[in-house]
Amino acid sequence: MTGAIEIVRHARARRMRLAVDPRDGKVRLTLPPRASIKKGLAWAEEQRGWIATQQARLPGSLPLAPGARFPFGGCDIEIDYVPTAPRVPRREGERLICGGPREGLERRIERWLRAEALRVLSAETAEYAERAGVSVTRVSIGDPRGRWGSCASSGAIRYSWRLILAPDFVRRATVAHEVAHRIHMNHSPVFHRLVQTLFEADPTPARHWLRRNGAALHWVGRGNEAPTA
Repeated sequence: MTGAIEIVRHARARRMRLAVDPRDGKVRLTLPPRASIKKGLAWAEEQRGWIATQQARLPGSLPLAPGARFPFGGCDIEIDYVPTAPRVPRREGERLICGGPREGLERRIERWLRAEALRVLSAETAEYAERAGVSVTRVSIGDPRGRWGSCASSGAIRYSWRLILAPDFVRRATVAHEVAHRIHMNHSPVFHRLVQTLFEADPTPARHWLRRNGAALHWVGRGNEAPTA
């Protein structure tokens, strides 16, 4: 990282290119293998107006603070902070009741979201795995920027915890996609047919939803204190 610009060299790049990552607002300067870093940064500085315009179009950060509303499974949930309530958040309809000290509230909410994501995704993975007649050795969650899910040849499947924020059909289509990789470790036509069979619907709308709205999910919780492991 140099200043506020991340420099990436790409073996196939033929010219300098700037991009603003919609998931975190970071500016990325891609350079050909032999391009001058100094010249690249000078060119990037000339594009500050364009960078500012792109960053202004990004979703606003959404800290998980009292009174905030955040997406969850296709609806919006409001954080209802009641200091005398239990420390562990509890969902009641469209409210998330959160108690305990104000300090660390955001971390507790994110831990609750991660736990919910692991619980729901584990259950849905087991459901689709049984339907496909395959085994899954492990289900885990993380917070990757580039993937919503991944399946290893060992049978371990890993998801982004932020899928719990997406509508149910989007999350379930992603699960069907990863479970299908237990049979086809590729994206061939037969793989896509299997995904549709497992999902019992066309998964295309789910993919389109993530392309249009997925970046905004990465801004939920932005501005929180760093979560604990």
